[in-house]
Amino acid sequence: MITQNKGEWSELYVFLKLLGDGVLYAADADLNKIEELYYPLIEILRKENDKIKHYVKDDVNIKITDEEGNTILCLPALEFENKAKILLKAIKEADKTFSVPEIESFMDVIKCTKVKADSTDKSDITIVLHDCKTYRNEIFGFSIKSKLGSPSTLLNPSKPTNFIYEICGVLSNEQIENINKINTKSKLRDRLKKIRDLGCKLNFCGMENENFHANLQMIDTSFPLIISEYLIQYYLGQGSLITELTPKVREINPCNLNTDLPHLYYEHKMKNFLTDIALGMTPATVWSGTYQATGGYIIVREDGEILCYHIYNHNEFQGYLFKNTRFDTPSASRYEFGSIFKKDGKNYIKLNLQVRFV
Repeated sequence: MITQNKGEWSELYVFLKLLGDGVLYAADADLNKIEELYYPLIEILRKENDKIKHYVKDDVNIKITDEEGNTILCLPALEFENKAKILLKAIKEADKTFSVPEIESFMDVIKCTKVKADSTDKSDITIVLHDCKTYRNEIFGFSIKSKLGSPSTLLNPSKPTNFIYEICGVLSNEQIENINKINTKSKLRDRLKKIRDLGCKLNFCGMENENFHANLQMIDTSFPLIISEYLIQYYLGQGSLITELTPKVREINPCNLNTDLPHLYYEHKMKNFLTDIALGMTPATVWSGTYQATGGYIIVREDGEILCYHIYNHNEFQGYLFKNTRFDTPSASRYEFGSIFKKDGKNYIKLNLQVRFV
């Protein structure tokens, strides 16, 4: 019996529904379907156990072939559509991890052994789509995010996502000890506020991982400083949504820009960061600027509609990421941040960066 969570089952749901529908619609920045912008499905390539199967769509059927082009099976597309509806109902009604016996039986029929296809990059599904503008069929890798379950993370927390701040001002050993002992429900916010109440301020001075620091500088040499200010404002309790923190960072203006001009500098840089993280950048790996999810994102809405942000629709994708992401707080003990520590006679504190969908 296969047991998975809502997000994992959602990946199989996208696979089944796409084959049933035969078309992938684009979305605007507010996740509304753009009726006139769509991509006809040609086939889905699915890799399992180092072998690729092709699920080829024609007018009414799905033909499954192996790597040599031999036909394994041919089924009506309507069967995939019906099974997608059954799976959607199961996902909506379930809690935590669960199994769907009817879907598991259908997986056996279509020679699908895993809920999630094998992948070595940020692509969750590989699709051949027809571009109605260029009249060409192209292979694209899409990352899948589902709104049927708990909000997924865009940037997972880790020690490499720790930002380091020097505490400028005088703190006695007793004061440091008392601050580190603060263990309220909002302990990180309360610790930072106590530091400020004692007349000290935080100055960004580096990151725990130099590779992630360099990756962020690919966006802009000042971007580590920019994101460090977002983190301060977030942990001080000034908000969690990217959209509500951006005006505050603009007002603080860590880069000392001419804000009399109408340029949306901080918003633009944050959109670039979110896009790079979504499509390829990871903290501990050297970022070349090459996107791994070459198609973009597929979003499963709460009503089961699946829509895409194709790489061609760059502005809509960036708008969606900007409007639908927030900062989150991971385990301070696990990732070793949030406590004052001394080094070379100076006081420091680390804050961790985690980004989650709303």
